[in-house]
Amino acid sequence: MRARPIPLLLLAAAACSSNDRSGPGVPPDVPASLTSTTLDAAVALTWSDNAYTAEPGNFQNYRVYSTTYDLDQDQCGATWQLEGTTVAPEFLVGALANGVPRCFSVTAVGVDGAESGRSPLRADTPRPDARNIVLYAFQAQSAGSGFRFWDDLNGDARVQDGELGLVRSGAGTDIDFAVDRDVNNDLFLTPVRAGTGVEYYDENAPVEDLTSIDFAADRSYRTSGILAIPGYGYVFEMDGGDGFKRYGAVRVTHVGQTFLILDWAYQTDPGNPELIVTSAGKR
Repeated sequence: MRARPIPLLLLAAAACSSNDRSGPGVPPDVPASLTSTTLDAAVALTWSDNAYTAEPGNFQNYRVYSTTYDLDQDQCGATWQLEGTTVAPEFLVGALANGVPRCFSVTAVGVDGAESGRSPLRADTPRPDARNIVLYAFQAQSAGSGFRFWDDLNGDARVQDGELGLVRSGAGTDIDFAVDRDVNNDLFLTPVRAGTGVEYYDENAPVEDLTSIDFAADRSYRTSGILAIPGYGYVFEMDGGDGFKRYGAVRVTHVGQTFLILDWAYQTDPGNPELIVTSAGKR
């Protein structure tokens, strides 16, 4: 059970000392940074290439490790497994379970086998997503104008694929939001279910991709409609009915007069804050 939302960027961890080294010879520098991008059943990692640039002649490759992550305790597990090796400062960790947090770290290996200490740690939680979903404006066609990120249709409190990304009538009360059109033919994303709110991920600029919508600090969410703008990202906060919030992300790719097209993502881990909106502001 989660007692509180916490940030997933771990800048230091005593349990995984950056001074731990193995192998003979002189190890390369410790990778100075580590970032991640949340994906569907995967996590993309990137890090500083300083181990190579500092001494190319002593660099062989990077090793990518993962372990469990306790969101409640803000703590990585003690048993690390090797995910793979690469010469580039990036790696895609695949075949992960959505909604299950993992902790990652990277080391650098020298030509004689000496391994550096671990990079700063990074926790991330894969979540399902989908692209190019068409939703109609309710005023043009009520059928297909509503959207529900997740509906526990069989009541087992577990997320199944058939329960995600449900396009429904905008007249229903069981949807997270509907697409509305005003007298100026502008389209809005309007929260519907009790406990559902929405806000821009960044009110000042579009986001490059759905995966750009990640995690950030907590804030309030509006329950009124929000203008749909092509390229902009939106975050939804929803009441999970079990004491924990749920978070969904949307990136609008097209806005017309009768319909819009969007990409969506949903964090299946209850209370996980990775999709919380970053900045304030009203439009």
